[in-house]
This record gives sequence, structure tokens and C-alpha cells, in this order.
Amino acid sequence: MNKTVFGLLATLAFGQALAQDAPKVEFTMTQVADSIYMLKGRGGNIGLSVGEDGVFMIDDQYAPLTEGIRAEIAKISDQPVRFLINTHWHGDHTGGNESLGGTGTVIVAHENVRKRMSSDQVRALFDSVVPASPDASLPIITFDSSVTFHLNGEDIRAMHVAHAHTDGDSIIHFPASNVIHAGDVTFIGQYPFIDVDTGGSINGIISAVDAILVLCDDNTKIIPGHGPLSTPADLRPYRTMLVIMRDRIAAMIAEGKSLEEVLAAKPSAEYDEVQGKGFINPENFVKEIYMDLSR
Repeated sequence: MNKTVFGLLATLAFGQALAQDAPKVEFTMTQVADSIYMLKGRGGNIGLSVGEDGVFMIDDQYAPLTEGIRAEIAKISDQPVRFLINTHWHGDHTGGNESLGGTGTVIVAHENVRKRMSSDQVRALFDSVVPASPDASLPIITFDSSVTFHLNGEDIRAMHVAHAHTDGDSIIHFPASNVIHAGDVTFIGQYPFIDVDTGGSINGIISAVDAILVLCDDNTKIIPGHGPLSTPADLRPYRTMLVIMRDRIAAMIAEGKSLEEVLAAKPSAEYDEVQGKGFINPENFVKEIYMDLSR
């Protein structure tokens, strides 16, 4: 079976399993600021700005969860979802696009998100191919470096951070509310997925974290792509871990060590107990950094 077929079957099987399990997903809504909320379910954390101008939504998890997500939004606003911005192309952040777009929501993302969603994407780390998304799920407005929305009493700025988690990542800043949605630049309490095959890089993630920290004061609330609501105090040790891991693996590559030798050295051992129990296990975290730095 070729990788494209395998990837398609795996995606369909997962979607069917999730659809059956969707009623069991427990959503948690957290008020982050006066008009800003974080919604946790299954997949990437959703950000919401609510007010008289409508609902501004950041990411939308998996397709089978869309009706449940709509029900949760209805608890805090009777306004429609007017705009949806995708922080990057992965399905746990874009799965609801087709349904939401079909009911009039305007979907916005960095231009590379539309490009990635428009064609099959290879994932060498998982030996699979992610099929292209339906046309109806694609962002209809794209931007290059930044775009600003003037909604619900504040300026909401989306800023592209290059070659971080992918090549199409955006962070979303609410200056008046002192809130940042960081997308999958930040995995708090677990190792990040660096999607090397679609333009991600360890140096890009570190630079993106630096860009977030520049926008912060001690009271800034950060909605991570995965993990609990956070602060700059949570982000700084995450950055330190990324730098240490980059430097260790870069030094081993400079010494001519193979991937197998680097894995055997267990360079992430001191972090594995806390960080290594998420989607990316310690071995894959080391692999993705090695893949990035050795190309």
C-alpha cells in the first residue's frame, strides 16, 4: 500500500473513530480576559474573542467536534462566528473549516497554510502522507507578514513567524487584553512537534518564542497550541529546553554522529519525565531536531 493511500485511510479511520467518540469529548471554556476565552477539547486549543461585532475564532480542532464547539460558543455569545483564523495547516487546527466556512465564516490564514492544505503533504517522521483538504475548507483570505482585525473593541493582530512549527505559523496578539494565542509554536508541558517536512525548524521555533516574549509583560496570558493557559514564566523554561536540545544535537552532528548514535546518547533524558508524555515522544523529538539540523 503506498503512503498516500495509507495516509488517507488512516485519516478516515481516525475521523470515523472520533465521530463515534465526539459526544464523549469534554470541552473546557476558560475566560482569559474580559472578552477573550480559551476552549479546550481535542486537538489544538481554540481562542475566542466575543462581542457586538461577532465571534473571532482562532483554530477549530477536528471536523466531528464542530457541532459541540458551536454549542460551547453559544454559551458565551449569541453572535455568529464571523472570522476564523488558522494558526497553521494541521488538521487538529483546521478540521472544522469546511463546516464553518459553509455557514458564512470568513477563513483567514498565512498564504502557506492555503498552499499546504491544497496539496498532499509528506510526513517522513511518521512515514505517511496527509491528503489535500477539500476546496471548501481552504482559507479565502491569506496574508504574507501580518494582518490586523478591528473587532470587539480592540485591534487583533496576526503575525507570521517563519519556519517555526511549520512554514505557515501565525501568532495572534490581543494588545488591549494582554493575551497571545501562540499556536503550535508552544507545547506547554510536552515536547513540540517540529514539522520539518513542511518547513518547520528548531531555530525558527526558538525565534518565534523570542518574538512572543518581546510582546509580553509579567501579566500576559498565553494560549498555547497544546497545554494549559500559560504565562511568560512558563514560556522561558520551554525556550531554555529548546536551546539546550538544539545545541546538544548540533554538537553531535558536528562530531559526525549518526542518528542512531544520537538516539543512543539520549540527549533529552533530563526532560523526558515531564516533557516526554505528549504527542511527540522523546525519540521522535530527537529525530525531528536531527532531521532539521542535518539537512
